[in-house]
Amino acid sequence: MKVLVPVKRVVDYNVKVRPKADGSDADLANLKMSINPFCEIAVEEAVRLKEKGMASEIVAVSVGQEQSQEQLRTALALGADRAILVSTDVVVEPLAVAKCLQKLCAREEPDLVLLGKQAIDGDNNQTGQMLGALTGYGQATFASDLLIQNSEATVVREVDGGLQTLSLSLPAIVTADLRLNEPRYASLPNIMKAKRKPLETVTPEELGVNVALRTNLIGVKLPPDRQAGIIVEDSRQLVDKLKNEAKVI
Repeated sequence: MKVLVPVKRVVDYNVKVRPKADGSDADLANLKMSINPFCEIAVEEAVRLKEKGMASEIVAVSVGQEQSQEQLRTALALGADRAILVSTDVVVEPLAVAKCLQKLCAREEPDLVLLGKQAIDGDNNQTGQMLGALTGYGQATFASDLLIQNSEATVVREVDGGLQTLSLSLPAIVTADLRLNEPRYASLPNIMKAKRKPLETVTPEELGVNVALRTNLIGVKLPPDRQAGIIVEDSRQLVDKLKNEAKVI
């Protein structure tokens, strides 16, 4: 079974991002970049499938700038067998990413596409669903448990009302939620081995995909500072302040 795992380069989740002085965009200069945490969970799940003897090959994929090779090498160090970078300087939108992944799915013919449910920068939560629509594969989003048996995937997914269990025929698309697993750390020997693993570079044009932007970023600004809370003496004072100051009742 071949597993395709898309990963995205994002600002590390421990780093606080601020807008540029002119408010035109987020200031990413000299910030630590990492694999999107949900993508890292997807990589870990693919590696666990390989360790169980269910997956024969793991292919890590990223769509973005040349610097995304760093995150692909990290995925290789975590256990992926080879990597593909769809190289572009354009800030790709979810639909363009899904179209690139569709072309790679047609070429690679994976049995399972494992990706994070969303990226922590845009928080769009769209790529997996769009890829499902483009490929016609069955899909299960927000997965908290995954079981592969006899060319069938059983996925427990988190929904607003609790947990939902789906059965999918392979090939299928599964997007990883936070509770699917806890990713491992890449060991130094594996980091060294990752440098020798194959990393292929293609362009969207070679795949026949137009990645031109369909939306314009108008501006970026920090949310307004929240005022400090106050302690009221009794419920009567609380109701008075909610009614006359906050004006919420």
